[in-house]
Amino acid sequence: MPVAPVLILFIAIVAANLAVMAIILVPPLVGRTSPLAREVPPGVDAERRAAEAAIVGGIDGSITDDGVSTRTYDRVVRVVSWVFLLTTTAIVAATGLWTETQPAIFVLLAFAGLFVVVIHDLLPPDTLGPAKFVVEGSVAITVATLLVALTDGAASPFFFAFPLIVGGAALVVSPGITLGLAAAATAGYVLAVLTGSEPGTLGPAAAATVGVNLTALILLSYVAMVIARAQRRTRDAAIRLSTVDSLTGLFNRTFFFAAIDREIARSARSGRGFCLLMMDLDELKAINDRVGHFHGDRVLRGVGEVITLGVRQIDTAARYGGDEFVVLLPETDPTGAFVLAEKIRLGVHAMAIDLPSGSPEPSMSIGVVAYPDDGRTADELIISADGAMYASKRAGKDRVTGVPIQSRRPATPV
Repeated sequence: MPVAPVLILFIAIVAANLAVMAIILVPPLVGRTSPLAREVPPGVDAERRAAEAAIVGGIDGSITDDGVSTRTYDRVVRVVSWVFLLTTTAIVAATGLWTETQPAIFVLLAFAGLFVVVIHDLLPPDTLGPAKFVVEGSVAITVATLLVALTDGAASPFFFAFPLIVGGAALVVSPGITLGLAAAATAGYVLAVLTGSEPGTLGPAAAATVGVNLTALILLSYVAMVIARAQRRTRDAAIRLSTVDSLTGLFNRTFFFAAIDREIARSARSGRGFCLLMMDLDELKAINDRVGHFHGDRVLRGVGEVITLGVRQIDTAARYGGDEFVVLLPETDPTGAFVLAEKIRLGVHAMAIDLPSGSPEPSMSIGVVAYPDDGRTADELIISADGAMYASKRAGKDRVTGVPIQSRRPATPV
């Protein structure tokens, strides 16, 4: 095999990898946005997405933008990488088909193994962020290209590495990145064939083999993208059904209790308190009894809209029960919580809902509690909030009430 073409190919691929990594990694270092940074939708953050996924599938740890657990991803990539590298090493050593390039192949496989160790064992999982997929894909395509070039190009049995890389990536990255990896794999395979094939072997038969292989690569990439898109849609639907109340659009009780536990843990670390609102729709039963459940559901949807418009993105609002609602207010003092509660109470009065004549006007009785003064666990906070809310109802409804100072729990000594 001519050494010069392979050496030129190696230099060109290394330069291309360095350019890709520079484009991805340098902007954050100089205070600019990485080209792979994705805008987070309003009201959605990584922690909330992780909590939603955990409720659906018991996923622990963080997740990628496309809903894949990073621990699962790391485990799968690590297993596949080591099986491929060890199997390839055994095949090359046992068959003796590429004696002239065997040392270079072993060095290449050793480099690939070292990269897997550094990325998946030595570096913290979130070091590269979204760039991790592109960096790994770029290096994997580089290794596959050089491996095919070192094992007779068009006659190499290692073409399957390209569809393995692109097809696997399509399951966890966006379609745009998948198309980029597919294009890079196609270019890498063609270069490997041109530089690694023996002189005089690039005839019609080799061209047919390359054409069939590339067609298979493109089709596999397309199939993987379609399957991944369907899987993401199914996952998003499952998350919505498991965490969101379908009538009001607010979170449900299960998600809310998980949010309280996370906020208590965060407050214990930061020393910053938070507040909790418990709200009851005063006249829902009367509305249902007098004008029917259809109009009662309209009122519930209207209350959900009022709460959604009133809270911040970092707040968690949920439907606690039939006519009860709760809002978790991180890093909020009681004064700020009372202001929001009053805003919601007035918003319910101002709802533009045309109810039949004789229907009671909806109103809200709201209780306000603070962590840790009114409770140090989720259960204690809910009990205190429930008591404050019923104090509002006993005082005549349609008002905001807090826990009396004399009723608060004494601070636990540190």
